[in-house]
Amino acid sequence: MSPHKLVILDRDGTINVDSLDYIKSADEWQALPGALEAIARLNHAGWHVVVVSNQSGLGRGLFEVSDLNAIHAKLHQQLAQLGGRIDAIFYCPHSPDDACHCRKPAPGLFEQIGERYGIQLKGVPAVGDAARDLVAAVAVGCEPHLVLTGKGAVHKGRSLPEVFPPQTMVHEDLAAFVEHLLSLEVEAN
Repeated sequence: MSPHKLVILDRDGTINVDSLDYIKSADEWQALPGALEAIARLNHAGWHVVVVSNQSGLGRGLFEVSDLNAIHAKLHQQLAQLGGRIDAIFYCPHSPDDACHCRKPAPGLFEQIGERYGIQLKGVPAVGDAARDLVAAVAVGCEPHLVLTGKGAVHKGRSLPEVFPPQTMVHEDLAAFVEHLLSLEVEAN
């Protein structure tokens, strides 16, 4: 897989509606408007999509791996109905107290992607709704993209605080990011 045709996405707040109470079941999981269509559009343009997600609800005992699997099955099913797919989902099951290397803003999940696919992630677009998503991404050379959905909504119409990597590009939502990425491809050809 060429790193130039890989996109790494955060899950909660980027693909689906986020919740302060955590997304604990498939019934609670709800795609953001246009997000699944945006992923399918990437796939149709030849892009591979991988998801990275902190899932501290597991470490906190709020839900089980079987619940997480059911959530992801719903995501895969709804995406397949649109002709789209996610190639892999990497998640951190730890709580913040575990001080692991995989919980964003640490870069462990991104390092796992590079190892799994045998590629360097330099220049790979990474999309998230929070600074921790982009700090982790930049640590391995990814290109940071913030969406103004989920936690990112508080930054609408404002300058980004210094906790964000300085090269962060901002998009209204996942569909706007995909439009940006695909328009760059058209310009390059």
